Amino acid sequence: MDIIKLIFSIIFTFVFIYMGIYSLYLFVFSVVGKLIIKKAPPVASAYSKFVIYICSYKEDAIILDSAAQALTIDYPKDKFHICVIADSMQPETIVKLKEMPLQVVEVVFESSTKSKALHAAIANTFEDFDAAVVFDIDNIAAPDYLRHINNYLHAGKRVIQGHRVAKNTETPVAILDAISEEVNNHIFRKAQQVFNLSSAIIGSGMALEYRLFKDTMAQIDAVGGFDKEMGLVLTRQNIHVAYADAALIYDEKVSNPEVFKKQRRRWLSAQFNLLKTYGMTGFTELFARGNFDYFNEIYQTAILPRILMLGLMPFMLIISLLTPGVGPSWQMWLTATALCYIGILVAIPGHFFNSKLLGAVLKIPLIFFAMLALLFKLKGANKKFIHTPHNPTSN
Repeated sequence: MDIIKLIFSIIFTFVFIYMGIYSLYLFVFSVVGKLIIKKAPPVASAYSKFVIYICSYKEDAIILDSAAQALTIDYPKDKFHICVIADSMQPETIVKLKEMPLQVVEVVFESSTKSKALHAAIANTFEDFDAAVVFDIDNIAAPDYLRHINNYLHAGKRVIQGHRVAKNTETPVAILDAISEEVNNHIFRKAQQVFNLSSAIIGSGMALEYRLFKDTMAQIDAVGGFDKEMGLVLTRQNIHVAYADAALIYDEKVSNPEVFKKQRRRWLSAQFNLLKTYGMTGFTELFARGNFDYFNEIYQTAILPRILMLGLMPFMLIISLLTPGVGPSWQMWLTATALCYIGILVAIPGHFFNSKLLGAVLKIPLIFFAMLALLFKLKGANKKFIHTPHNPTSN
């Protein structure tokens, strides 16, 4: 019995170390991010020239509106160029796109990925641009988006992640997805800047110096998670990723629970695949070269989704109450649980605390168990592109 108790004590201790560090991480970045505000750069006196890549896979009903919206961005018209990568689009959609003042790159892949689409777009970009911007098919930029990005470029920032926000919150799942996005924005982007760490790249709404974008994409051929791999490639070279909080890019949130599960399965698989591939290099870069920014990016690939933490923390607290003397005390688990919950709550913008929130919160247990099940169904999810369908009515 003593041996069994010792084994469980060791297991529970390792679990506590993992979850406790994660809870402290959430708490520190969330609270400090609220207390310290980084100033935005001054208004630039000159205009950078942008190419905006819109990645569009099927979804013909959405791309026409998204492309038209992109053309209305409030920025000198001769200083930005729209390039739509039309993957597997209908001929009539291509015809309508070509009637617009933009570039259309038609592609059809046996197995489509965003990285393949961007490689094709780069190969068909012949003008000299100062920076490249990447949008998803459903993204709508705020009118002043490019102006904010331009300010950061002229302040010496080479990579800038914009502030992606939800443009739809019509279902409880969409609300939770929108909240998750904003929690990510606060903890993994805005607050990271306070500690001079890189913002986590999302995959759309980001801008890179054009030459850097080409060089970085040449190193990426990911099926899923190209944005996470991009963050790793950049920070390993000590290239900082800035965060433009005022550069808003509106993004459609997932409304359907089944689509939500498929999307998260793809994300989790990509995340853990990158951890498996790059994990050990984080320690090499940290101890041999002092690259804490890269190590921080690696750590972020090792953490569980917060929805799982919301369920696992109180579960472990209950286990500690039922098994006194085995592993960390219940007081330690209570402290870690409190740090986790406070960190997440502080990061949620105030406007989400409304009458719709209760309905969304009631969905958390179902999503928790769905996400928990996904951890055992990741095999093969990163070998084939999993498309997230969009709702044309949300544009």
